Amino acid sequence: MDKNILSRDGTSLGYESAGRGSAVVLVSGAMSTGATVAPLAAPLSERFRVAVYDRRGRGASGDTAPYAVEREVEDLAAVIGAMGGEASLYGVSSGGALALRAAASGLPVRHVAVYETPYAMSGDALRERAQYTERLTAALAEGRRGDAVELFLRLTGLDEAVIQGARQSPLWAGMESLAPSLAYDDAVMGDGSVPRELLSSIRVPVLAIAGDGSPAWMREAARAVADAVPRGAYRVLEGQTHMADPEVLAPVLAEFFAR
Repeated sequence: MDKNILSRDGTSLGYESAGRGSAVVLVSGAMSTGATVAPLAAPLSERFRVAVYDRRGRGASGDTAPYAVEREVEDLAAVIGAMGGEASLYGVSSGGALALRAAASGLPVRHVAVYETPYAMSGDALRERAQYTERLTAALAEGRRGDAVELFLRLTGLDEAVIQGARQSPLWAGMESLAPSLAYDDAVMGDGSVPRELLSSIRVPVLAIAGDGSPAWMREAARAVADAVPRGAYRVLEGQTHMADPEVLAPVLAEFFAR
């Protein structure tokens, strides 16, 4: 990140921007930094001024205790301010939940697009999320960062052998460094259910997207978001999974943001 701004509570946030035109801010999900969404910024910057930033506690950004979801909304407000005072938002996975919360809070947002925000769509899934929250909180309180990462990877459905292989990977140390921020994404997701009351208060257009190669519940969650907001739309991308191809996703976002 080549620039820094201060959030309302004094936390330094690393961000960078490219392109010209109306502003778009990309919001990353769990276990990721702004670099994760940077490949999407490149094609979008041909039509928009696009910002990527490291959410607090990650990458080039600082952190200030105690954490609250409201502080992350203020972080987004600071980035939007640096981009001219108004922007469209794109959030992937739990970053989508943060983008939706920001829009509901009344930030100067023109559009919100979210990709596969992982809201639980069954009672069993809600119970699994509650158990995850309890175990994650304990692991982080006891300094067991590796166990925290394992808990998250299991929640995403990764096979146990893949998880143990990842633990032997040179990338594992970087994953452990991001482990404390898992609590932040967990807080952003609330109890894991679709926050219909919050979504019903959003007055700007919202596009909820999912890939047809992802589990069916991901598409159900995206449709639920679109149905809950007054100006919602739902889109399925053919051949895409939770890691969508930026060259496929960017034209869809560009069309939506240009409206």
